[in-house]
Amino acid sequence: MTGAGGPVATFSVWDYVVFAGTILAAAGIGLFQAIRSRKETSSSEFLLGGRQMTAVPVAMSLTASFMSGITVIGTPAEAYRFGAAFWLFGFSYAIMSVITAEVFVPLFYRLAITSAYEYLELRFSRPVRLIGTTMYIAQTILYTGMVIYAPALALNQITGLDLWGVLVATGAVCIVYCTLGGLKAVIWTDVMQMVIMLAGFVAVIARGAVLQGGLTNIWEDAGKGGRLDAFDFDPDPLKRHTFWTIVVGGSVMWVSIYSINQSQVQRYISCKTLRHAKMSLYVNLVGLWLTVSLAVFSGLTMFSIYKNCDPLENGDIGTSDQMLPYLVMDILAAYPGIPGLFVAAAYSGTLSTVSSSINALVAVTVEDFILPVFKNLTEKQVSWMNMGLSVFFGAVCIGMAGVASAMGSILQAALSIFGMISGPLLGLYLLGMLFRTSNSIGGLVGMIIGLVLTLWVGIGSQIYPPTAEKTNPLPVSTVGCNSTMSQNVTTPAPWTSPVTLTSQPHVRPPLADSWYSLSYLYFCLLGTLTTMVIGLLVSMATGGCKQDEKNPDLFVKASDLFSFSCCGKSKVSEVTEKSATDFNTVADNPTFTDFEMKSKDPERATKL
Repeated sequence: MTGAGGPVATFSVWDYVVFAGTILAAAGIGLFQAIRSRKETSSSEFLLGGRQMTAVPVAMSLTASFMSGITVIGTPAEAYRFGAAFWLFGFSYAIMSVITAEVFVPLFYRLAITSAYEYLELRFSRPVRLIGTTMYIAQTILYTGMVIYAPALALNQITGLDLWGVLVATGAVCIVYCTLGGLKAVIWTDVMQMVIMLAGFVAVIARGAVLQGGLTNIWEDAGKGGRLDAFDFDPDPLKRHTFWTIVVGGSVMWVSIYSINQSQVQRYISCKTLRHAKMSLYVNLVGLWLTVSLAVFSGLTMFSIYKNCDPLENGDIGTSDQMLPYLVMDILAAYPGIPGLFVAAAYSGTLSTVSSSINALVAVTVEDFILPVFKNLTEKQVSWMNMGLSVFFGAVCIGMAGVASAMGSILQAALSIFGMISGPLLGLYLLGMLFRTSNSIGGLVGMIIGLVLTLWVGIGSQIYPPTAEKTNPLPVSTVGCNSTMSQNVTTPAPWTSPVTLTSQPHVRPPLADSWYSLSYLYFCLLGTLTTMVIGLLVSMATGGCKQDEKNPDLFVKASDLFSFSCCGKSKVSEVTEKSATDFNTVADNPTFTDFEMKSKDPERATKL
């Protein structure tokens, strides 16, 4: 009986057919885009889609790349275990969209950059840019490893597909359509995957509603189980999820993911005009709201079905991240092909994230490390290099999946990685954009101290996880289970559980229950504030920044804000629309050429 524990069905032939068909369709889109744009093999075409994308596909792509397999599998499990508080991220997404669209997009667009980290060189110095790029590459490879590993582990246990075979296959498909199709292939595949992922959630909720006698019953069960108490206004920064940690800490964290993360910046810079770029972020906001609402409601549906028999406590599954695949095989196995579609949804999430990461890693490596050293490369050589690097980074990310397996709850670990590394970087960007007095010494010292602090607290909390009174897991029950400790589950290898010393309470150092228990959502805020405050103090102490040396375009302007909603076009819109529609003549823009000549190799400025 559904919801009573015990073994569940495995994949049928139709499920394999649907799953393979979806993955092949994704690869097919990449090949189609490659064949269609064979004539336009320039580097800007490969990395930026020729700057001709429109708002809606870019918006769906922005949402899909955030909706990795981690979100598909991790968010419902989070709502099941900790309640609907995760839905409060809806507020964070709104704050993030406004800040990114009104502060960061006009600035990056005006400077017509390919790598988000070019800004750091223009504003500070080359060493700062290279450190920023290296931090981004480290963060992205770590995160991408987790993204590949997470769904593979969960799906391996439920469907019996071989774990490492699945990992390598995932990486290979991504490498194929990234290498051949570039950014256009990534964006259009994301659109398809976004639709499949949302359909997967809807199928779970619809079937759950039928089994439980309607959505109202699911809602009532969730209420009785304490899953709906989302608004906790306790200001304690050590509590894992409260209104404040999610809205304040979560907003800063999502700003760091959307506004300075190359895989996201690359997407909105690929839009035709500034207006399209801003609109893509606002349309993306609707996609994020829809996704988080469906994911959280899927978790509540799962609680309603398993309220009397928790599969994890009952030993039916090995980790909480397998909850959703277990539920799918439990309630949807009677419909051939539907579990296959769902598994394809989780995989689509993985594919879209991995492919956008590979594309972004290639872009920053070429722009920041290769072109400045090898100045005389032809377009053809650069195109081959883009393809070679796509294969290289794909292989590295697959290798990284093994490291990711040691990190506990995937949703939290993924967001922690972003917080630890993006926080100090975001602080550095804000320092440069908002304060004219800041200089490269201040920026560098601030970022290093911010990074040391966030890594200290982040790694500490991984080794000594916070206690249950800080994380507040909600009660689960095994009263209604038919069988206990069924043996159908493949036990994960010892290194798949988080590094934990809680079995020896006397080993916990004094810091474990204070500093290391800081909510993971505050890691980013901590890094950002530390970098900005120390950066400003050191800049003032070292003589500040000489005003006349810096181009005014490098700072946030009042005219950037909400310019697309005004009736007349702002001057910024005109300049940026010109530079986007006629990217090849961007060097005709005197302002751009002026600082491009000063800060970069003149040959490359004229080549652009």
